[in-house]
Amino acid sequence: MGRPGWQDGTVLREETLEPGGLASSPHPATRLPRDCVPASSCCGLLASSAENMSRPPECLLRLRRGAPRQRVCTLFIISFKFTFFVSIMIYWHIVGEPRGQREFSNLPADVPCPRLGPPTLLSSTPPPGNIFFLETSDRTNPNFLFMCSVESAARAHPGSRVVVLMKGLPGGNASLPRHLGLSLLGCFPNVHLLPLDLEELFRDTPLAAWYAARQRRWEPYLLPVLSDASRIALLWKFGGIYLDTDFIVLKSLQNLTNTLGTQSRYVLNGAFLAFERHHEFMELCMHDFVAHYNGWIWGHQGPQLLTRVFKRWCSIRSLDESHACRGVTALPCEAFYPIPWQDWKKYFQEVSPEELQRLLKATYAVHVWNKKSQGTRLEATSRALLAQLHARYCPTTHEAMKMYL
Repeated sequence: MGRPGWQDGTVLREETLEPGGLASSPHPATRLPRDCVPASSCCGLLASSAENMSRPPECLLRLRRGAPRQRVCTLFIISFKFTFFVSIMIYWHIVGEPRGQREFSNLPADVPCPRLGPPTLLSSTPPPGNIFFLETSDRTNPNFLFMCSVESAARAHPGSRVVVLMKGLPGGNASLPRHLGLSLLGCFPNVHLLPLDLEELFRDTPLAAWYAARQRRWEPYLLPVLSDASRIALLWKFGGIYLDTDFIVLKSLQNLTNTLGTQSRYVLNGAFLAFERHHEFMELCMHDFVAHYNGWIWGHQGPQLLTRVFKRWCSIRSLDESHACRGVTALPCEAFYPIPWQDWKKYFQEVSPEELQRLLKATYAVHVWNKKSQGTRLEATSRALLAQLHARYCPTTHEAMKMYL
């Protein structure tokens, strides 16, 4: 998926752009005394000086004696900022919880499949030309949509290596965690697991300094932004195809080079990317990532970044003007995003085989918008669109779903 980023974050970004933060400004009528610094600065002075502990600063006394309208506005601003901060913390705590641990707590660690054997754990860096999936959190228990994404890619590309990079996997000769998802991926000899070393990935790229500084500060969209950075660095270093872990692949993607997908008439999306090694477009994306960095706006480092760079690349002001220039192509919405994020519930509604065929005739892979759909119950045996996609394009995962859900 597959934010996103996400997971798949993400992944909803794009025109999916949801408010990543609210800016607040004092009421026009609010006025502090000229010789008085803002209340937040007074509080800082109060904390830093032992002498001030015995008596409130003069500015706070004046503020307390000020007009009721001033006091109400100031208290409202302080309360709003505090409430916003607490809301972000609660949201991040919920989103950051390892949902897979709850979903798979009662599932077996192994699953039977036609070709037995553990997934291959590569010890070297990935060779170019692979299909990549990323897990930038410490989770090592893929959910069923993650499994389906990898399985569908492996089935559509039997002669290619499908590399799953997971930050939580142990390095060296350590054994893999025992989990149903990792066991199921062992059914496919072209699926390989690789520990994700972010410091090594960003080394010798414009993102190295950003990553070193990022570890010292908190941000509300840490994992989606980390995924955005990882995918462009990965394709610049090695080349190949990147997919979010909430995609279901319908056909081979190997004929797509230096290509990305259009999510809507206004924005591109990085849930699918296919680029040659050291391509200039990916390098420009890394430079823009750092130069215009803002981790407080959802999608700013992902869909918005790709859209900004593509417009500069093609010297256009609107995506309507061009979908291909200078060797880079932005495929139309139906190629990867046939159902817009606003209509994500359609994946859980029944469709006839004829409707399914008509919907997907021009589609390479389907983005399921996991950021919206996660937690929605899917009956594996139903005629829902998503259940039919599972049955057709990731049958091994589908059988496991029918058995254990």
